[in-house]
Amino acid sequence: MATPETKPSLKAVAPAGKRIEVPIKKATGPGDDKIHTWPHLVRNEFLISIGIILLLIVWSLLVDAPLEEPANPTRTPNPSKAPWYFLGLQEMLVFFDPWHAGVVLPTFIILGLMVIPFLDINPAGNGYYCWKDRKWEILTFILGFHILWVSLIIIGTFVRGPGWNWFWFWEKWDVHKVEALTNVDLPFLLGVRDETMATIVGAAVVLGYFVAGYIGFYLFCRWVKGADFPDFMRRWGWPRFAFTGFLFLNMMAVVFKMLGRHLLNLKYIMVLKTPYFSINI
Repeated sequence: MATPETKPSLKAVAPAGKRIEVPIKKATGPGDDKIHTWPHLVRNEFLISIGIILLLIVWSLLVDAPLEEPANPTRTPNPSKAPWYFLGLQEMLVFFDPWHAGVVLPTFIILGLMVIPFLDINPAGNGYYCWKDRKWEILTFILGFHILWVSLIIIGTFVRGPGWNWFWFWEKWDVHKVEALTNVDLPFLLGVRDETMATIVGAAVVLGYFVAGYIGFYLFCRWVKGADFPDFMRRWGWPRFAFTGFLFLNMMAVVFKMLGRHLLNLKYIMVLKTPYFSINI
């Protein structure tokens, strides 16, 4: 028997084999913002997906796909470009060693995306990205995705021409264009000529960057949180702080390294060569 505090379940009042119709409630006011996923959300998503499919069908009928002749193994196209979604990685090969651009940085990106739910302790819940309360998180996303990743794809698609040389949008691609390879390592720019000393100087620069970066990140967090910083760090924890700082400093290092290549013809910060492997950063 049901009490005033509890409602009877459907199984308790429904005869065997009889279907029960449950009314679907719609939102009627600002405070009543919870509605059923079915049919309201699913119906709208289904209609939108049909519209997009129709748009793609019409587009494919009106515009020919930009296909070239069948691949010729005896003739390599110039420039030879990866699919557009990999052009960001191909563009990073200009600024970094292949193992760093093709393995290390993509691994950091994947790990960073995986740990976002663990690093984000926003009490408002997942998916809450109001500009007033989350502007630093939004700016970080804009820097990491739009400015870095999307811009690299645009550069690789429209700016890189034959020989992977830089051609502005208004310049004609010249297959005979040759650029002098004048890139040098940072220790060489600082006047270091000994190989061992160059490795030590490069390692000191990398270590100093992370030490100064962590200090700056700590001061930045104190400035953003103000008087709430001690309580914020108690809830966030030093492991989250350290891992977030590591990911952010690596993201900024990509920006600094790209600027160094464009402005100073900088090749590597640190070069470590051994008989078995080499590390170029």
